[in-house]
Amino acid sequence: MRVHVADHPLITHKLTVLRDVQTPSVTFRELVSELMTLLAYEATRDVRVESVGITTPVAPTTGVRIADPKPLIVPILRAGLGMLDGMVKLLPSAEVGFLGMARNEETLQPTTYAERLPDDLSGRQCFVLDPMLATGGSLAAAIKFLLDRGATDVTAICILAAPEGLAAVEAATEGLDVKIVLGAVDERLNENGYIVPGLGDAGDRLYGTV
Repeated sequence: MRVHVADHPLITHKLTVLRDVQTPSVTFRELVSELMTLLAYEATRDVRVESVGITTPVAPTTGVRIADPKPLIVPILRAGLGMLDGMVKLLPSAEVGFLGMARNEETLQPTTYAERLPDDLSGRQCFVLDPMLATGGSLAAAIKFLLDRGATDVTAICILAAPEGLAAVEAATEGLDVKIVLGAVDERLNENGYIVPGLGDAGDRLYGTV
């Protein structure tokens, strides 16, 4: 598993505002979208491309375009939806699928309650969107779900991660082609499985249910 922490000053600045308990939902949503675009820039460094011939106003030349099959973006419902717009802005030719996963607050284990994905993901690059990598259970399950359908490599994009979550995903994906792009790695998980200092429940703050 490869881990990349995108510690750009703009990302750190936006994360600071995002963490603040006083930041309203409307600002929180805007910041998540902006952060997603910055993180997506890092996450797509290895996106597959193919050569294409074009003619500029001056002369013929050769460039590149996103190769087929197109990448698949998979937000994990519900909080991952808040990251989708920022990703699609950068990669508009990608297709979008959905995974509905929830964490049992007693066992902290993930359950899948919905999915809308192609049956066959052979040869596909997949980008999983989930703002918080806490215990790692949901993300590891989502990655395994995609690889079991034939995806050849999976990149997860998260705003924050806890060391415990990173370790859990690494253990669950040992030997597999997986990359994780993060805005920051925080201190730890608390006794309720929340990231510390974190930013609270991303879904609640995105949709104003806090």
